[in-house]
Amino acid sequence: MTLHVINTGFFKLDGGAMFGVVPKSIWQKTNPADTNNMCTWAMRCLLIEDGNRLILIDNGIGNKQDEKFLSHYYLHGEDSLANSIHLAGFNESDVTDIFMTHLHFDHCGGGVERKSDKLALTFPNATYWGNENHWQWATIPNAREKASFLKENILPIQESGQLKFISEDQKSPFNQFDIFYASGHTDKMMVPKIKYKDKVICFMADLLPSSSHVPLPYVMGYDTRPLLTMQEKEIFLNEAAENNYVLFLEHDPLHECCTVKKTEKGIRLDRVFSLKDL
Repeated sequence: MTLHVINTGFFKLDGGAMFGVVPKSIWQKTNPADTNNMCTWAMRCLLIEDGNRLILIDNGIGNKQDEKFLSHYYLHGEDSLANSIHLAGFNESDVTDIFMTHLHFDHCGGGVERKSDKLALTFPNATYWGNENHWQWATIPNAREKASFLKENILPIQESGQLKFISEDQKSPFNQFDIFYASGHTDKMMVPKIKYKDKVICFMADLLPSSSHVPLPYVMGYDTRPLLTMQEKEIFLNEAAENNYVLFLEHDPLHECCTVKKTEKGIRLDRVFSLKDL
């Protein structure tokens, strides 16, 4: 098995929204904000090459939205989904599976593109994987999350016939990883726990957006059930500390991976590093 980091660029989100109740005087030490209180975040995905399967976990924001929409998020950087896949030595048609941790636009928007004024799947030969509970949550959205679930990112997948659901009460359909389900950020977000060499690499999605979010109270204002997020983080991070899991960080602007450790003050950041350093 080979893992490829797929960088899809950077965007900006409000620092207060990203850190919830944590004061700016604290979070700005690690994530400095611009004059509009916006902080830079990565949209970092992961490509698993294993035998005849090429599995892409999440796919960034995409580029099909109009200028007004994209202007709210200040997309920047030289990386893109397509270029990163090509740099890894593959084409979009080579990808066999698209695993969507959840359907917020910055995680699934790259899976559908606009071709000649029509929407089509970016990965024409891939099966797109979600779970039915979250799919219902996203397609009949609550008012709080409605702006994050965009029909143009979601409905073409179902219409293509290439959508399959993973059931929480069944074994993962992937030999490469197990799945942890978390419902604090959004209902039934899926966190892959990848078996790689002698390690377990966890694709943290929005359960742990960055290395700056390790302490339990550091919960995003975007989370629908923040107290549940804290419970899920505590369970997961204790397990990660005990088993020396590698945590792959989707949104950290600087660091691809980290580990955590137990201290007298609770779970804290241990070290940060690049995936290639494993």
